[in-house]
Amino acid sequence: MTDTELLDRRDWKKAVLAGMADRCPSCGQAHLFARGLRTVPHCPACGQDWSHQRADDFPAYLVILILGHVLVPIVVAVNIAWDVPLVPQMIAWSLLAIVIAVAMIRPAKGAVIGAQWALRMGGFGKR
Repeated sequence: MTDTELLDRRDWKKAVLAGMADRCPSCGQAHLFARGLRTVPHCPACGQDWSHQRADDFPAYLVILILGHVLVPIVVAVNIAWDVPLVPQMIAWSLLAIVIAVAMIRPAKGAVIGAQWALRMGGFGKR
């Protein structure tokens, strides 16, 4: 591996974890999100341009996938252990799913953006 290739390598694990923590995957210093799910146009610390990131629906897909694999076994276990009426279950499980999904969506989007940056996907070329 040449010196240029070593300098150009990006640690995808570090980038994904930084994105999950709402930090710039490039420098880890500044916030990645301005408000809600909207990313900052560029990093105020290192200048990395985030305007062309394309996370699209993948973060929501990840949240649904993970949430389903976590919540469904819990629902089944509760139904096996106790005889809870259907209406309270419908309300409780729906509210719990909404709360968990809202809590997971921003870290999931940050992780996807961090992976895109580290793997040079889309417009994240040599910078």
